[in-house]
Amino acid sequence: MMSSPQLDHSGEQTVEVCGGNVVYEIIGSAGDFIVLTPGGRFSKDIPGLRPLAEALADGGYRVLLWDRPNCGKSDIQLFGESESHMRAAVLNELITALGIGPCILAGGSGGARDSMVTAIRYPKQVTRLVLWNIVGGIFGTFVLGHVYAMPSILAVRGRGMAGVLDVKDWRECIAANPANRDRLLAFTADEFGNIMLRWLGAFITKPGQTIPGVDDTLFTDLAVPTLIIRGGENDLNHPKRTSLEVQCLISGSELIDPPWPEDAWERASEAMAQGKSPRFNLFDTWVQAAPSILEFLGRRST
Repeated sequence: MMSSPQLDHSGEQTVEVCGGNVVYEIIGSAGDFIVLTPGGRFSKDIPGLRPLAEALADGGYRVLLWDRPNCGKSDIQLFGESESHMRAAVLNELITALGIGPCILAGGSGGARDSMVTAIRYPKQVTRLVLWNIVGGIFGTFVLGHVYAMPSILAVRGRGMAGVLDVKDWRECIAANPANRDRLLAFTADEFGNIMLRWLGAFITKPGQTIPGVDDTLFTDLAVPTLIIRGGENDLNHPKRTSLEVQCLISGSELIDPPWPEDAWERASEAMAQGKSPRFNLFDTWVQAAPSILEFLGRRST
């Protein structure tokens, strides 16, 4: 395993990259680094993520959990072709600032997309990829645009930046990090609206883009060993087909069946929508992937 500098393992830390503060935490005390990224605009503390991080740490790795910009306690950041491109730029600088690269990138749902864009744009930072719950297809990408961009576009067009402050995602960012209010208000309504329209455009389904906002041709030079855990049989958000297409795009990648039930995402989504106490949260099943991930990383370690 490659060596990395000694880092503080005492809990949450903060580092400034790309003009904003990023909050992160390291699980484990020895071994190669894995950057573990969840989906949505969820923080590193979303239920289900930490058990997977701890299982990977128990397997001999150090796991970096991070609040991506626009998630949790980190600063809001608004730049780039899409939100994933922005996060890729931030992750590249974060890996450099912490001196942990090149490293393994692992992520599910939006975290899979962020990890792929990072590997495409900054290949020297990445040794291996582990991907699951990959979003794609008409339904999946339209849902992303509806959730991530449309509320902000409607708010800023109707009420200006004062309306943006009332959008749920930004309210949560401000509650976790009050400095985010001023960061948002530093943008004019036109500036903010144009960024949101650009980010929305990435989620419009286009020929030759299996992954939203990423041309298929950009995968040509992606040459890192990759494990793909395919989407569930009838999962409209993370279609099985998209996983198969990504396997075709990443030369030499390996695809395996999900270790959780085929309908895990649907059942958790139903329980949440109905306000019931779910049998598991959206990411609670992810820890079940730890054995497969550790086997893949161990088999391919140098």
